[in-house]
Amino acid sequence: MVEPGPFDVAVIGGGVIGLSCAWRLAETARSVVLLASDQFPPATSAAAGMLAPVAEAHFGEERLARLNSLAALRWPAFAAEIEAASGRDVGYLRSGSLMVALDPSDRRQLDVVHAFQRELGLESFELGPSACRAKEPLLTPGMNGGLDLPGDHQVDNRLLLEALWTAVARAGVNVVHGEAGPLVNDQGVVTGVHLASGRILPANVVVMAAGAASGRMAADAAAPPVRPVKGLTIRLTAPSGAPRMQRIVRGLVHGRSCYLVPRQDGSVVLGATVEEKGFDLAVQFGPVHDLMEDARRLLPTLGEYTLDDIAVGLRPGTPDNGPIVGWSPVPGLLWATGHYRNGILLAPVTADEVVSLLDHHPGDQAGGDPDRSPFADFRPDRFVARRS
Repeated sequence: MVEPGPFDVAVIGGGVIGLSCAWRLAETARSVVLLASDQFPPATSAAAGMLAPVAEAHFGEERLARLNSLAALRWPAFAAEIEAASGRDVGYLRSGSLMVALDPSDRRQLDVVHAFQRELGLESFELGPSACRAKEPLLTPGMNGGLDLPGDHQVDNRLLLEALWTAVARAGVNVVHGEAGPLVNDQGVVTGVHLASGRILPANVVVMAAGAASGRMAADAAAPPVRPVKGLTIRLTAPSGAPRMQRIVRGLVHGRSCYLVPRQDGSVVLGATVEEKGFDLAVQFGPVHDLMEDARRLLPTLGEYTLDDIAVGLRPGTPDNGPIVGWSPVPGLLWATGHYRNGILLAPVTADEVVSLLDHHPGDQAGGDPDRSPFADFRPDRFVARRS
């Protein structure tokens, strides 16, 4: 069965990237259909919602750090636009964060990180133990100081998803819940999406924004090199009347990373696990135990908190940890995937880029001015060239 159409654009993916792209495209008066899979939950649903261009600056990823910084500047307006379009709060807080070290070895590692952040021109300020505890009084007295990162903020991932779904509906996006089959390939041009049910969604352009599942929904040259990277988050709630965390805390605990993100409702989100286990969504005791123990070493009072839930997500990793945004080698198919650790942070600039690619050269694989785009270093052809 073929749906009426074709639509101007079919977006595959119900996470923050797919929703943001569908919403922005519908605002341009295009007819948009969004295909949301129920097989794998979007990584956004298990995220902590940190907007952390400074803390997420890693050695060898300088170009990505610049893109992340640009995206962070876009977020205040983006949050306001979503809230206006949806009538819902997204929990955007300009709270800043702390990177802290538990022991002297962790502190030495943090000193190296600090030097790298400053080399990139990022705001990062050294703090002693007492100064760290002044900003976050619940930190353990035995910690070894850290860094103040005023430019790292947060958004509530669950509120954000709810707001984006509302904005998408109000913008007139057609939503189809189901599993995607192969892309429709008409003599070498993508013209829609087959559904597992047998239906076809015809479209002039398909935007692949399915996160970790993007590579499974296309074949050959149309498949981006994206793999699932498993991570889990744990949500805790403070007991009634107990002191609440004031700042995001990203800790090094005997060489292991963890983060603690306080929400306005009194809950705290713990995370930082990274596992290469394919599409496994099982919750295993070991990672949960290690994460909770590391977090409690940083904030001993967490032992009194209530465990609310554990969420598992599959981050879309790429060979160089950078996103893949641009026209694929196959006409009619645009990739907007592979955002790995920074999907929420990069959502506003990714959605803007997708609209720009379609506005300037609809269907043209060059798609806009590649040298002036913030995604110039993150086009699909960097991987296509390697394969060739």
